[in-house]
Amino acid sequence: MIIQPQIQGVVARNCHPFGCQAAVSKQIAKSLTQQSSSNALPKRVLILGASSGFGLASRIALSFGPAKADTIGVSFERGVSDKGIGSAGWYNNIFFHQAAEQEGLISTNIVGDAFSSETREQVAKAIKQDLGGLVDLVVYSLATGIRPNPETGEFWRSAIRPVGETVEGYSVNFEKNSLDMVSLPPATEQEIEETVKVMGGEDWLSWMQFLSERKLLSKGCETVAYSYIGPEHTHAIYHKGTLGLAKTHLHNTRDDINTLLENIEGNANIAVCKALVTKASVFIPGLTPYLLALYHVMKQKGLHEGCIEQMNRLFYDKWQNSSARDAEGLIRMDDWELRDDVQQEVNALLAEMNTENFTDVGDYQGVLGEFLQLNGFEFDSVDYSQDVDIEALKVLHP
Repeated sequence: MIIQPQIQGVVARNCHPFGCQAAVSKQIAKSLTQQSSSNALPKRVLILGASSGFGLASRIALSFGPAKADTIGVSFERGVSDKGIGSAGWYNNIFFHQAAEQEGLISTNIVGDAFSSETREQVAKAIKQDLGGLVDLVVYSLATGIRPNPETGEFWRSAIRPVGETVEGYSVNFEKNSLDMVSLPPATEQEIEETVKVMGGEDWLSWMQFLSERKLLSKGCETVAYSYIGPEHTHAIYHKGTLGLAKTHLHNTRDDINTLLENIEGNANIAVCKALVTKASVFIPGLTPYLLALYHVMKQKGLHEGCIEQMNRLFYDKWQNSSARDAEGLIRMDDWELRDDVQQEVNALLAEMNTENFTDVGDYQGVLGEFLQLNGFEFDSVDYSQDVDIEALKVLHP
């Protein structure tokens, strides 16, 4: 079977398994060269949302960087079936595990719904069996649009909308290589409430309570969740919209988790990351034109980072550095993005950008390339004209 990318709007409908292997290998290579002077590195790590984006990059950075951590990764992915080749995250899990095993590292994959009690029980069992009963770090990196209500079984659904007023802005359509105008009406009260339920901090706190009650957290155990604030240009749809309200809830939840962890001298962290192409970010209207301009400027200045560079810098530069935190205690990984010189040049490009010139004014090929690489395409090391043996894929399991 020859596998070529199938794109619908900003959604990749398929993936290339061996392109996913190339993606994992590329990130591993960048972590293997990472250095750290700290001896206080986590050795036993649980990653919730481990199969792509910042979660996968966290796992790779912690396993193949100086920490050499053993990990348990939780993700909700699918393999080969009558419906298709499976998800990129499925293959990311497989090839991460293969590489970690070669290095003598524990890398347990749990494929299941991180919101379910069954998955939590599997995690508790794996921590006891594979990590000696304790974890030193919990990475919370779940990115999903729905979450089940544990009391009723019904679903809360997030809505990416502004609050209070309609917002218009351009969004890149990767399928048609076009810049399309998008108009978003303000969110209803129910949409605001459900977005906070799905993308806020409630589930993060619930996980930490579960792990604490089961006595699965080591003394000094830390946890981290990822957030984004961004510049004024993105505030209407992000920081001041439903997503921003959810992130505010996430930030406030950190205080509750810190209280929970006091008795073990633990700590909860929020890392505010830079704007990047992820499976979640491309759905945010108005963000992709900003990414085109940002990538162009930061690459010119030698400041551009992908997910793996961000996570390497987080754990081996910023983590133990108190000066890396702002007045609210947030770890600012967006420091290079929000530099005055960067934002001035980004705003100048956005003022110039239109539907005719956006592929030239911004780094369209760079952004498109990263989008395709999320699903295993656009790697020079992969021959995409070769047949992929579907039967051979069926025997691969995370």
